[in-house]
Parts: sequence; C-alpha cells; structure tokens
Amino acid sequence: MPQVAPLDQRLYIENTKNSADDLFLFADEEKGPGRTTDNEINGNWISAPTSSIHEARLKAKAKRRLRKNSSRDSGRGDSLSDSSDPVRGSSVPPSSPRGKLLDRKSRLGKGRGLPKKGGGRRKGVWGSPGEVYDLEEVDVQDPNYDEDQENCVYETVVLPLGEDEFDRTVTPIVQEYFEHGDTNEVAELLRELNLGSMHSEVPMLAISLALEGKASQRELTSLLLSDLCRRVLTRSDVESSFDKLLKALPDLVLDTPGAPQLVGQFIARAVADQILSSSYIESYKGRVDCEHARAALDRAAILLKMNQGSGLRIDNLWGTGGGQRPVIQLIKEVNLLLKEYLLSGDPVEAERCLRDLEVPHFHHEFVYEAIVMVLESKGDRTLQIVLQLLKYLCMSTVITVDQMRRGYERVYMDIAEINIDVPSAYSILEQFVDSSFSAGIINRNLRDACPCRGRKRLVSEGDGGRLKLEIC
Repeated sequence: MPQVAPLDQRLYIENTKNSADDLFLFADEEKGPGRTTDNEINGNWISAPTSSIHEARLKAKAKRRLRKNSSRDSGRGDSLSDSSDPVRGSSVPPSSPRGKLLDRKSRLGKGRGLPKKGGGRRKGVWGSPGEVYDLEEVDVQDPNYDEDQENCVYETVVLPLGEDEFDRTVTPIVQEYFEHGDTNEVAELLRELNLGSMHSEVPMLAISLALEGKASQRELTSLLLSDLCRRVLTRSDVESSFDKLLKALPDLVLDTPGAPQLVGQFIARAVADQILSSSYIESYKGRVDCEHARAALDRAAILLKMNQGSGLRIDNLWGTGGGQRPVIQLIKEVNLLLKEYLLSGDPVEAERCLRDLEVPHFHHEFVYEAIVMVLESKGDRTLQIVLQLLKYLCMSTVITVDQMRRGYERVYMDIAEINIDVPSAYSILEQFVDSSFSAGIINRNLRDACPCRGRKRLVSEGDGGRLKLEIC
C-alpha cells in the first residue's frame, strides 16, 4: 500500500507549483556533504521533517517579498538577517566606490542625487541667495599683516598721452566743440586726460583745425583759448603754442594759402584777450627769418595798433557768422544785405554774403524780408530785381524749396497786418506771386494759397435785391 504524504506537505506542493526554482534552491541548500535527493520522487516529497518544510516555506515567502519591494522602493523593504529571519526597515548599502562619507545621494532612497536647495554651503560658491556678508576684521596676529596697508589710498593711474594718441583723442573733442560751442564741456574732457607735456599742443591743434574751417569756427576757437587759459592751460603754454605755429607756417601755407594773415589775427586776438603778453610781438623783432612768420607778426601788430588804448576785444576780427548770434542781430544782417543788393544789383555778391552768414536754417527770414521789401516799395524795379535774386538763389540751391515755401507762407499769414500800413499790399502780393510762379520759384499749390482781399457784396439785405453799381 503506497505511502500518503501528510496534509501540510500536500498543501505546500500545491501552493508552490509556480515556485519550482525556489524549491530546487532550498533543496540544494538542504543537501549536505552526505545527503542525497531521495526525499523527492517524480516531483513528490516522500518523507521530510515538518520543521524543514515550514522553514523552506518562510524562506521562499521572504525572498518573493524582498524582490517585490526592492523593485518598487529602490532598496527599501524587508531583508534577511544573518539568522535567516526577515527584518523590516533595513536598506541596501550605497554602491558608491567612494563610500558613505562622499556619497551625495539621499539616504532615504528618494530624490535624484542633487545637492541641497540653494547650494549655499557647497565648495566654490558665494553663498545662498540673499546672504549678507559682514566686514572681515583684520587679524593683527596674521604673519602676513602689514600695518602700512591700512593707510593706503588706491587711485586710478592715467598714463600721459603720446603724440599719435593725442591727435586721435583731442581732435574729435575740438570738432564737436565747433558744433555745440560749449567751452565748459571741452575743459572737463581735457581735465580727464593726462596731457603731460602736450598742454602746449592743444591751442596749436585747435588753431590748425580752425584755419581750414569757417569764420564762425575761428571765432569759437578764440573764445575756447580764452577760457582754457584760465582753467586748463597757462600763459606759457599758449606762448609756446604760438611759437610752434610760427615755425610751422611754411607747411600750413601749403593747405591754407592765407595762413600767415589768419595766424596774425589769432595772435592779435590772443593779446587783446590777455592770454598773450603785450610784449610777445616785440620779442620777435629782428629774429625772424621766415617771410610767412614775418607777415603774421606784421598783421598782428597792425591790428593791435588799430585798437590801441581801447582795452576791448576785437569783436569783429573774424566777421559775423554762424547761428550762435541772437535772432535780432541776424534780422539786421539780412536787411542790410538786401539794401546793399538793391543798390548794387549783383546777385553773385548777395549769394556770397548770404553764405557767409552761415545760417541755412534761417533763410526763410531772408525770403520773408525780401517780399516785405517789395510790398513796401514803390515802382516795378524793386519787384523785378528781388524776383531776379530769388530765382538766382533758387537755381543755385542756396535757398532750399522748404525755406522758400516757409518764407512765402509767413507773408501769407502776416498780409493782413502789412495791409494796414500798405493799403495796396494785396494787389502787389498777387502780382509778385504770379510772377514767382511764372519764373518757376514756387509751385501751383503755393500760388493758389495766396490770400486775396475780400470783395464787397453785390447785393445788400436792405437794397431789395438791387445790384450795386460800384464794385470794389
């Protein structure tokens, strides 16, 4: 009669059909050096102690639970102790080769292994955002401590300018000054530079640029030298600069033929402004071999003799030009120019004088004053000669189309007030505008915009609808 396995053994076989590998593993572990596999025949246990079966069941259950938790919690779960008993809460030791002290991963099995938030205390960082540092106290006991360092004053050292660097730096400053005319700005910019031995080169550079410019720029140069001499330059620097100019006149004449006369005028203006000594010209008597330098000194001596005893600046030395003057003075210059043209009738000379004013933005005033002069004159000669001048200036593009239009529009706006003093202003203006359109000075739209004097009504309300015989 065959042997029947106990109930516990049969239940165990049915519950562990899907864990055959674990059973084989436990069976191999149970085998000793003198044991065989006689307990199993055809997949059935023949005879085994109850305690060994119960122990195999617990081991298989513990291993299944360990594999399940390890794949889900990355090392968290139950593990086996050295006595083969399940222990909860144990973790897998870190696999970093550097050990636990240098491992930056979380000990709880969470996170991505990144440093703490902010990273303010890591090596090589300034600190967490918003952290305020206190002043570091000086350690007197430090072997590197130096008592003299506490009284040190650190300043920015600006190297003196060389010749090439001086030209590249100062030339734009002077050229910009010709545009804005602010001597204070030039003085501030020069103070920031370490001119060193190049102080005497500033007046020479400014005068050299002014020789190639206009009369207004020469006037600005004289004002600049007068202001810098009291703030940045000394009188000896100015005298040294004029000495170099007199020696460089043979080269300056090649670019500017009138350089000797212009340099002489600069010398006279400098003496009048008291930035050159009155004996500067006398010190060159009998010691000048260059004819250009002699011509410059003679020119300066003549100008000073003309103004001897006045003690004032030679204000009209460079003429009048540029837009730095008041508007009232410009209007007087324009009226004087027009009166001279009416006497001479030379449009070429009038064009030259208008260019010398150097006020292209103010040419609409010239057109306005010319038309008003026509309205206030008697006879047809003034109308024709002014029309000839405007046509000449329009063809030579001295007066632009925009400035011409603005001049006519200003007359249109003021014709009502002009008519009070000149009763025939409307009729003369219509005649002049038609002639200007025929000559090509203005376009059709500007001609049609010419105002006309209002006509009397042909029918009055109290006349009963009768026409008036007199038409004005």
